Amino acid sequence: MSTVTFRGVTKRYGATVALDALDLDVGEGEFVSLLGPSGSGKSTTLNLLAGLLDADAGSIMIGDREVSQLPPEKRDIAMVFQNYALYPHLTVFENIAFPLEARKPRPDAANIRTRVEKVAATLGIGNLLARYPKEISGGQQQRVALGRAMVRDPKVFLLDEPLSNLDARLRIRMRRDLKALHQALGSTIVYVTHDQSEAMTLSTRVAVFNLGKLQQYAPPAAIYGRPVNAFVANFVGEQETNFLDGTPVAEGGTLAFATAFGVISLGRPPATVTGSGKLRLGARPEAITALPDPSAEARIILAELAGADLFLTVRGRDAAEVVVRADPRADALAAGDGVRLAFDPQRMHLFDAESGVAVSHGGGPFVD
Repeated sequence: MSTVTFRGVTKRYGATVALDALDLDVGEGEFVSLLGPSGSGKSTTLNLLAGLLDADAGSIMIGDREVSQLPPEKRDIAMVFQNYALYPHLTVFENIAFPLEARKPRPDAANIRTRVEKVAATLGIGNLLARYPKEISGGQQQRVALGRAMVRDPKVFLLDEPLSNLDARLRIRMRRDLKALHQALGSTIVYVTHDQSEAMTLSTRVAVFNLGKLQQYAPPAAIYGRPVNAFVANFVGEQETNFLDGTPVAEGGTLAFATAFGVISLGRPPATVTGSGKLRLGARPEAITALPDPSAEARIILAELAGADLFLTVRGRDAAEVVVRADPRADALAAGDGVRLAFDPQRMHLFDAESGVAVSHGGGPFVD
């Protein structure tokens, strides 16, 4: 395993900047996810690291070695693709052994067999070695693709949306297996995904991209709890973040925010807000509680049951709306009901309305 370092790495396609002066450090043994929507720069970053694309500027290091000008086969990396790229005419054993068979000098047959069987046992596919890809499930094919990468013992593993072709339940199971595998191997892994739940559950740190720029690079808890801007706040999370326009006001020596749902106490000194200008409040659905109140102006206009959660769309003055997460077992709430909303001050975020940059988080001032 090894470290990975990007310094000022830029990639352009004509006038379009696919990646803009990226600085990124991946520590030895880290599991780092590159997260973002389509066209954000995450796949460009992975392909530059793999050597499948050439950078227009900047440098890429694997360990203490500059690799920007090296071909893929000289970088000592192994890549697992979205479609697994297994050879259909080769058995599972032969697919895993292929990188060793292609080496010069080629290891002896006994060495190859030992290494393939060890990797297959680690992945729990030792009983599948004689089968062909068409004879095994999608999850098993994904393990074979991982095995083919592992058998090379590379410095860095690159995984390009390897779970996207699996059904929802299998994806969850494979996430758990990938995390356990990383803990067992201690390998350096760079993982591309557009699925924020994958990134949050698997990663040591998450790099969030948008429009070719790195937005935030931090552990999952910091990405979720202290987003650096409105884009990160809205992109990360099972539900979209609620954004409310309003005006900061002083309330008993602490900061509050006047909105279409009333004055929301933020429980922090006014000095915790950095910068000036028009602000927006950001609140995730789980940071808001809906309390039954028939006389309240705010009304539920939509109730959506999602397993253990009930999501309520609540409309207030001036047609302002927020989504609230509720417990369907405890809250007998339905469309048309009046509700009073309670906002958790510790989970309220303030953003500059124009730039989207975070200026205050619950619990204290924003620290970059």
